[in-house]
Amino acid sequence: MNAAAYLLATGQASATALECGAERLSYGELRAAVGRAAGAWRARGLERGERVLVFAPDSIAWIIAYLGTIWAGGVAVGLNSRLFERELTVVLSESGARFIWCNESSRALLERLLANIADPPQLVIEAEWSEHLAGAAAAPAAELPEKAMAMWIYTSGTTGAPKAVMHAQRSVIAGADFARDILGLGAQDRIYASSKLFFAYALGNSLCAGLRLGATVVLDGEWPTAERVAEVVERHRPTALFSVPTLYLKMLRAGVAARLRAAGVRHYVSAGEALPAAVRREWREATGVAPVSGYGATETVALMFYCDDDSALLKPCPRLEYRMREGNDGAAPRRLWLRHPSTALGYWQRPEAERDSFAGGCFSPGDLFRRRDDGSVAYCGRDDDMLKISGQWVSILEVEQALLAASAGCVEGLAAVGFENAEGLVSIALFVVAAEGHETQAREHLDAGIAALPKLKRPRLVKWVSELPLTATGKLQRGKLKQQYLGGAA
Repeated sequence: MNAAAYLLATGQASATALECGAERLSYGELRAAVGRAAGAWRARGLERGERVLVFAPDSIAWIIAYLGTIWAGGVAVGLNSRLFERELTVVLSESGARFIWCNESSRALLERLLANIADPPQLVIEAEWSEHLAGAAAAPAAELPEKAMAMWIYTSGTTGAPKAVMHAQRSVIAGADFARDILGLGAQDRIYASSKLFFAYALGNSLCAGLRLGATVVLDGEWPTAERVAEVVERHRPTALFSVPTLYLKMLRAGVAARLRAAGVRHYVSAGEALPAAVRREWREATGVAPVSGYGATETVALMFYCDDDSALLKPCPRLEYRMREGNDGAAPRRLWLRHPSTALGYWQRPEAERDSFAGGCFSPGDLFRRRDDGSVAYCGRDDDMLKISGQWVSILEVEQALLAASAGCVEGLAAVGFENAEGLVSIALFVVAAEGHETQAREHLDAGIAALPKLKRPRLVKWVSELPLTATGKLQRGKLKQQYLGGAA
């Protein structure tokens, strides 16, 4: 099997595969370009299983270099082009990559960092690469076992140092299931993910699913903001948008949601974090369509669960088998074991983390769930999102959702964390960003919302802040909040 060949096998040759700004590429042109890219990688000496780091903003050239690596039998590794030097140095040192593909603007930085690394990857500059690509001889797709590595995806680092997640060729087999079977998307659709391709959510649900369906995948090299997403939608007219809760909220506050509706978006999907009920409701009011909420992980590429109603209960996606992990406290939520074609092989050089999360062909995310009799599950967050207060389990996600609903329209974001108060007891601290011009209303609504909560769920500390720390993929960094304002208190 070859994952790149599998993704490119169905699109009609004349149909548009990729759009990025004014640039367009048909499926026939994309297949030819990927074959030439594979030939170019092999001509440079790339061997099967060797890594190629792709370090640049999203573009059609990015995809050709990435898929060409897999087509040639190499392992493609998309990196966040905004990685901090410390994190980038770790990746360059530990990955053992043979090449790093980048644009000219990154050359000086990479040359400086690579000078201090033993046996560093070779730099391949995009402009020089593109000049030689047109004349490169196409190579046939490498035939590999389904379990052979195809790509690595680095975790976002919300719970510690980023880890390289190793994905097999088979990881793309079920990549289009959610888009096709749950959303009803097909070759006629145009798919746009506001997140970047180094993020598993965008890579799996926009690029991989879109290509396998023979649909058009819309790309954007700029970093997403509420206004930028609206501009891309108005220019490219996607029928399906994949985004994250923080950006949906920002688009609501910026007043651009109606523009997306006018541009013809028919399907909205939210993943990366839990979608607050208030945001789902406001989005439906603004556009006429509520987002489908999905749950996945870097280790799964594809979404594993989804919710398409107001219950917030997650239903399994096609092909997923799951079971609860063992636990001593019957009342406490627990982790799951997931079995699916898209689950990863493991972590690169992280044996302890791998033992905790992978076993018997299954993956166990660090998140906690409660299973219901009808087979659905309730998402409860991670271990540190569940607090035992006065002998009862409290989900800080439930606290956040209730208070966000109470202050709808007045806040741009809020986050709850657990901390140890002066009496040595576990309490909840709340950090809130008021919407500009609504500071007084935000305080009034929030106070009323807190008063309406059960006593054990009420935050004992409220801090108003200018912004919440987020990862490059839009996930809240609770640890940074605690470290910055609470001194890392448990």
